[in-house]
Parts: sequence; C-alpha cells; structure tokens
Amino acid sequence: MTPDRHDDIVRARMPADVDAPDKVVYGLTFRQLAILAVAAVMFYGGWQALHDLIPVPVLLGAAVVLGGLVFGLAVGRRDGLPMDAWLLAAVRHCRQPRALSTTGTTARAPEWVQAPPSTVMLPAPLKLPADAVDEHGEIRLAGTRAAMVAATSVNLALRTADEQAALIDTFGRWLNSLSTSTQIVVSAQPVDLHSAARTLAAAVDRLPHPALADAAADHARFLDDLAERRDPLRRQVLIVTRTNPGERSEHAARRRADDTARSLSGLGVTTRALDGPAATAALAAAADPYRPPRPGGLAAPDTVITGPSRATPRKRDP
Repeated sequence: MTPDRHDDIVRARMPADVDAPDKVVYGLTFRQLAILAVAAVMFYGGWQALHDLIPVPVLLGAAVVLGGLVFGLAVGRRDGLPMDAWLLAAVRHCRQPRALSTTGTTARAPEWVQAPPSTVMLPAPLKLPADAVDEHGEIRLAGTRAAMVAATSVNLALRTADEQAALIDTFGRWLNSLSTSTQIVVSAQPVDLHSAARTLAAAVDRLPHPALADAAADHARFLDDLAERRDPLRRQVLIVTRTNPGERSEHAARRRADDTARSLSGLGVTTRALDGPAATAALAAAADPYRPPRPGGLAAPDTVITGPSRATPRKRDP
C-alpha cells in the first residue's frame, strides 16, 4: 500500500511576532527591567533625602502614585509600541515642523518686502532617500541603487496540499538566493471605477452589434453603481531589490529585478520589472495613494519635457 504524501508534510508552528524581545525575569524584558531598576534607584535616593523633611505618609502616597506611573510606562503598550517608545515618538512629533518643502527654506525675503508677522513654524527641508530615476527604472539612492518589480498575488487556500508545498518551496528557493536587502510591499489602493465606466460608455456607439452595445452600456451602469455603493480596492505587490554599498556595476539593481521576476514566475503570478515612468508612478502612488492616477502617466525625474511646437505663420505674397 502506497503511503499518502499528505502524511509526509511537516507542519511547524511559528509565532506571529518573530521580533518580540526575550523575557528575562517574571515575564519582563530587559528594557522593562532597566526602566524599573532606574526608577527604584531614584525612589530610594529620594526617600533617603526627604524622609526627614516630609512626613512618611506623604512620601508613601507619592511613591505609590509615581510607582504606578512608572510600572505603566514599563509594561504598557499603545499602537503596538512600548509606552516609553510611544511617548518618545510623540515628543519628537510635537517638536518637528508640520510642513516639509523640497525647495530652500533658509532664503530670506528682500528688505523691501514687508512680511506679515507670523508665529507659524517654517517648513523644514524635505530630504528624500532617492534623488533620480533613470529610464530603465533604476532608483539612485545614497551610494546604492534599487529597482522595483510588480507582481500579482496567489491564493494558497485554493490549492491542494502538494501544490501549496511546491509553491512554498519555490518561494523559499528565491528567498535563499537573495544576497542583498530586499523589500516586499503589499498595499491596497482605491480603484477609480467612474473613469472606467465613462470610457466604456463612450465606446458604446462604436460597437458593431446592438446587443453588444446594450451589454456594454449595462456594464457601465453597473460600474457606476458599484463605485457609488462600495469603496473598491486593488492589491498591489511591489518587490524592491537593492545593490550592495560600493557595488560598481551600473545595472546590478535592474539585473536583480529581472532575476526576481523570472524566479517568481514559477509561482504562477504575473511579474514585471518596472521601467522609469512606471517606477515613478509607483513611488507617487505610495506617497499619495488616494490621488487618482493621471491619464498620461508621470515622467521620470530626469526626463526632459518639451511642449508642442508652435506653428509658424505663413506669409502671404503681396
């Protein structure tokens, strides 16, 4: 009797938070123990300095209140962060300027300009990690280069156990082949169904058969109704490959992107290495995902844009 292959599949339970810090004593991490230890030393120093000047019940009450606050600071969490890290981030956010600008923010107005008095905080310079995107889709960073690959997703729940094992094995081989930093970004972006409905409605009159025109018009109305009742989203999967610092190859990032597209095609997904305009559009959509895409697309930052030439008026013979 042939043994079932399903019995050979090894299943391992993995924690959801693989980056969770280790517990040291009484379920507390080293960070939490350090906060409590520093607070205990400060309380002991305060007790030694003030127990002869302030009544003991007052000191005990203050110690209980402050101890509760310190304990909450050590073990509390908010928005997935430890409370001390969350408070530090809140202080940094309050001290930072509310607006950033890519232009110079240190330029002063001329003396003859009467600037109105204002207490509004001036914008700070916006420092982007990328400073150029070439026509091949390579993003120039500080000392390195990167490229992006767009991919579709695959539903493992609809596959059999053998197919799931084969897909995971293919994905694992790609992960083991990586030698540089690689980022996988999965995001949801809104879909503009109104523009698709308008495009389909405009093409109804050009269809060759009346039944096909009626079906197209009905589908356009369905898209408009769906956009009014729902908030449709589409899933975008981007894979960012980078080069090693100091690597001299000019197109190493693009070559790694092509290798990634070929490797992941074995998963049954559609992959495409993005060129310059597509990479620029992906970066713009990541910065502002709720802005509808422009019909003509976005040009790369180093692309020279020229306007239409004006027609030269003809001279009439006298």
